[in-house]
Amino acid sequence: MATSLFDRAFAVLFGREQQVRPDEDRELVAELTDLIVETVEPKVRADRRYRHKLEPCVRTTIAWLRQIGRMPLQPLLLTRAQWTRDANLRAFFASADDIPAFLGRSKDLRAFFEAPANIGVDEAFALVGMRCEEKTVLAPRYEDGMLRQDVAQTTVNFTGHRLVEPAATERQVRMEVGRRIVLRLAQVALGRILEIDRAGLQKEQRKAWLMTRLRFLKLAQDGMQGIVDDPTTIAQQIAEVQRDLDQAVKDFIEVKGSLATLEGYLRVIEDVFGHPQQHVVLTRRELRLDRMNVKAEAGSDSPGEALSLAELRVGDKLQAVIALVRCPRTELPPKQDLLAQAERFL
Repeated sequence: MATSLFDRAFAVLFGREQQVRPDEDRELVAELTDLIVETVEPKVRADRRYRHKLEPCVRTTIAWLRQIGRMPLQPLLLTRAQWTRDANLRAFFASADDIPAFLGRSKDLRAFFEAPANIGVDEAFALVGMRCEEKTVLAPRYEDGMLRQDVAQTTVNFTGHRLVEPAATERQVRMEVGRRIVLRLAQVALGRILEIDRAGLQKEQRKAWLMTRLRFLKLAQDGMQGIVDDPTTIAQQIAEVQRDLDQAVKDFIEVKGSLATLEGYLRVIEDVFGHPQQHVVLTRRELRLDRMNVKAEAGSDSPGEALSLAELRVGDKLQAVIALVRCPRTELPPKQDLLAQAERFL
């Protein structure tokens, strides 16, 4: 279902300029709603008005996806020759030879070119993700025509390169970006449901423990312990446990009530898909680096080269730079070359 959804919805989500027909838009909203519900919690289908209730938040997500789809992502040509001409490639890869080595490590790219359906395909499009790490170092630098020692500088390193979803067209790769964004939002919603379930289980366990504790104390009060110990002390303990139990029951009802109903599931989905920008953000960042990947400061003798990076932030912690790339078949090293390289380290 996901594939058919994004095949039909690509034009309205990722780049078509003309006006979307109302019937086309309604179909997109309905199909995306069903995809979300099926992925997060299929029980929601039991509410006959679930599409109507989720329509506002789904439309918010669609508008946000369209905004991302309009962000320019010009494909970078991953070749050794292009490395000398493209500042982005020189920033991402330390040397020209690192490019075919990187392509050769991708099992997905090799499988794409080896697939019978792609025998005549000379080039694959793909998405490359990498971490961008900044570090302050002390190093020599020319300032105002003079070489100064131990100058604080910021180096920028790109590491952990991963090539994702090679495809025959740029359109297919952009669709994959949209699909992964929707799945990320679904993951956030499902994570919240799991957290509420976990909290409910803890409350239920505490309630059960307090009920057992209360029975134990009542047995002590009515049994032989009531003859030996002060009945007032036991009564106080019973009263304290009863108060704790009453509160535990209220807490348990509150937690379960927040999710156990279909309305609870709907509220979680509405909150996440009504605020997609809080969970996945794709922005442009302008950066100037010299040939050593050192940030070029204003007034420096080395002005550096301008880079325009697409930065992807997922949640509060995960952040990466992504790039749309073109991978020529001719840049993919033969398998035996990879084996020969591995043998040198044995």
